Amino acid sequence: MLDTQLEVLQGIRSALEAGQKATLVSVIKTWGNAPRPVGALLAVASNGRFWGSVSGGCVEDDLIGKLIEQPVDTPELAIYGETDEERQRFGLPCGGTLELLLEPLRTTDDVDPLIKALDEREIFIRETCLETRKVTVSALTEVSKTPPVPEFDGKVWRNIFGPAWRLLIIGAGQTSRYLADMAMGMGYSVSISDPRPEYRLGWDLPAAPLLEGYPDDVVTAFNPDARTAIVALTHDPRLDDAALLTALYSNAFYVGALGSIRTNNKRRERFREHFDFDDQTLDKLHGPVGLPIGSKSPPEIALAVLAELTALRNGVDLRARLDNAATLVD
Repeated sequence: MLDTQLEVLQGIRSALEAGQKATLVSVIKTWGNAPRPVGALLAVASNGRFWGSVSGGCVEDDLIGKLIEQPVDTPELAIYGETDEERQRFGLPCGGTLELLLEPLRTTDDVDPLIKALDEREIFIRETCLETRKVTVSALTEVSKTPPVPEFDGKVWRNIFGPAWRLLIIGAGQTSRYLADMAMGMGYSVSISDPRPEYRLGWDLPAAPLLEGYPDDVVTAFNPDARTAIVALTHDPRLDDAALLTALYSNAFYVGALGSIRTNNKRRERFREHFDFDDQTLDKLHGPVGLPIGSKSPPEIALAVLAELTALRNGVDLRARLDNAATLVD
C-alpha cells in the first residue's frame, strides 16, 4: 500500500501522546470498482489530523468530519455508496461501495507492539471480534506463495500487517535510476549496490542510498525477507552473478537479472555446473527481468520490472499466464 501501515500506526501513536483520541478505520469489504483495496487503513485523530486513506479522497472529508464531532467508543461498521445518491455525492467510481470498520484506540499500548513488530520486519495478523470487542495479534511465521489476505466473515475482521516492501538494485546505471525513482513512488524502500567508483560517483538519488561492499556481501547483510525484491542490472556477470548466487538462496519474493534469454540461460548453466544449483532454486530467477512488453530503453525496462513486481505483490503471476497462453497457441 502506498500509505504504509507503519505510517498510519505512527500517526495514531503521535495523536495519543498529544492527548487526542484516535480512530483506526479499515476497509473490510468492497463492491464494484472500489478506489482502495480491502485492508487499506486510515487513522483519524480527534483534532482532525489523519494518516492513510480508505477511498483516495472520496469519503474522507465526510468520515473525518464525523469522527472529529463524535469519535467512536466501540468498534462500529460504516458503509459508503449504498445508493446512487451516495455514490454520486461521494464520487465513488463505477458503482463502488465501501464497508468500513471504525475502531477506537485510546492508549499507546494499542499500537506500540504493532509498531515494534513492523520495525523488526515481522508479518502478523490482527483480528478484531465485533461481538466481544477483543483484539488479538498473532505472528505469521511462514509466508507461502499464496499468503493469507485480509477478510471479514461478518463477526471477525482479520487484517495482515507487514513491513515496507524493499527493493535492492545491483548496479547504479541509468536503468537503475529510473527503476529506483519509479519504485519509490510505489512505496518501496530502495537501496543500491555497486562497488564501481565511476558509477558510485555518478549516482544522484540520495533517497536510494548506495550500500558499501561487494554485491554478495551486500545481499547477505541486507537479510532479504518475503517483502524484498532483488534486481541485478549491471550487465556485468562478475557483479550480477555475485549477487544472484546469494539472492537465490534467500527469502526474497523476487530475484531478477537483466539480459537476453540466451544470456540468462547461460547464467543458469553456469550456476548448475559450477555451483550445483538445482532446478527448483534456478526457477526462482526471473530472467530476462520484468514482463515481456518489448522494452528496449532504460525507462521501458524499469517499467517492465516494476509491472512484474506489482503483479506478484498482488498475487498475479502474469508471466505464467503468458507462458500458458503461448503453450495453448502452439
